[in-house]
Amino acid sequence: MDKPAVAVLFGGRSSEHSISSATAGGVLRAIDRDRYRVIPVGITREGAFVLEDDEPAKFALDAERLPEVADNGTRVLWPEGAGDRMLRVRRGDGSVDELGEVDVVLPILHGLHGEDGTVQGYFDTLGIPYAGGGVLDSALCMDKHFMKIVLAAAGVPVSPSVTVTRVRWERDPDAVRADAAALGQPTFVKPARAGSSVGVSKVHDASELDDALALAFAEDDKVLIEAAIVGREVEVAILEGRGGGAPRASLPGEIVLTTREFYDFEGKYLGGDGAEVVCPADLTDDEIARIQQLGVRAFEAVDGKGLARVDFFLSADGLYVNELNTMPGFTPISMFPKCWIASGMSYPQLITELIDTALERAGV
Repeated sequence: MDKPAVAVLFGGRSSEHSISSATAGGVLRAIDRDRYRVIPVGITREGAFVLEDDEPAKFALDAERLPEVADNGTRVLWPEGAGDRMLRVRRGDGSVDELGEVDVVLPILHGLHGEDGTVQGYFDTLGIPYAGGGVLDSALCMDKHFMKIVLAAAGVPVSPSVTVTRVRWERDPDAVRADAAALGQPTFVKPARAGSSVGVSKVHDASELDDALALAFAEDDKVLIEAAIVGREVEVAILEGRGGGAPRASLPGEIVLTTREFYDFEGKYLGGDGAEVVCPADLTDDEIARIQQLGVRAFEAVDGKGLARVDFFLSADGLYVNELNTMPGFTPISMFPKCWIASGMSYPQLITELIDTALERAGV
């Protein structure tokens, strides 16, 4: 029997392009080559689909040189639908080669045009199975404003916040400042539709608000101002249930901050001091159970598919969901894989689980 062909899709047009590319390095290194035939497909920052080199080391995460997908002149030609599964590539000289039929896509894309339901809808239209979140959960969780609305409607506690559009900020800045002041201090200002802590600031007093909004509006025209919740930052990794079963939750992990004020881009990916990813977290059995149960509730509330990381604040008065990530950081040192490794599943097994869940969901 032929091995299923997996198109590993990475890069993309968002500000998280390099993190997606770095994740690809880890996935290409760890994916089970005895079970799958791998086709690496990159998306350049300009949005071109190119046939990439199957060389994990090319995409290593280096603080001095972040990896990226460069335009090598090739163009990947996706199947045309109506049952067609043949993947093709047009070379720089104009010749077209067949790469074989693709059985499933593994999109390890972060941010807009990848984690927001757009790519998922494209593959749904073509009838190609794919791993991870679907259209609805990806779109909801990409937009923190609508994610909070859905979670609150399902009875999942979320942190107090206000949403500000660029138009409103330009039209009535004093009203926005008043809304922010009503949340107390400090607050966090973040783009509604960005990840990896890009564009996020901690605002200690009113004098810092304008600069924080400018930074966030550079990423998105809709921004959240959130009340800071005093408590531990804990996260749990969720996987879709198999065979009609319930979603599964890992042991929780914790972001332990020492000298950093929050878990920013440098702390997450560039080895910056002042933040440590600890998994499993030092929690009581009751706390673990409550975090796992609320994580599953949040996943189900957004109609979760594939996987998600659910981020919490564990405060003196209870648990609050900060956000869900439908394609969380997935490098070997990221929280999502580390939580499952602590729960007994290796990194290669986790990749296999995502692919096999997608194939099972598609009835392949």
